[in-house]
Formats: sequence, structure tokens, C-alpha cells
Amino acid sequence: MTVNQETLEKLGRFLLRGLRIGASTVSIMELLRNDWTGGISAGVAWLVFLQVERRLPPLSPEPEE
Repeated sequence: MTVNQETLEKLGRFLLRGLRIGASTVSIMELLRNDWTGGISAGVAWLVFLQVERRLPPLSPEPEE
């Protein structure tokens, strides 16, 4: 089974977006529970995921057939 590079890139971006959303949710929940260490740690993770996502090159448009 061969998976092309474009499919892997789309899957990676989808997973990165999921990690970003999860980290922001955990950060908010931990801060609401007054767990400052966990909330700040998850917030820093969210910032890292955000920076990585912004530095990725845009996906090339799919050719129309």
C-alpha cells in the first residue's frame, strides 16, 4: 500500500490542528480549575503548535481534471 506525499502532508496538518485545539482546551480547563502549572504548560504547548502550523508552507492546489 503506497501513500503519496500529499496525503501524508494533509494528515499531518489535520493531526497538528487537532493537537492545537486539544492543547488550548486543556489550557482553558486547567486554568479554570486554578491549576496554574498545567494551564500554563498547555498554553505554551498551544503556542508551539500554533507557530509550527504558521511556518508550514501552503498546500499546493490540486490539479483539476
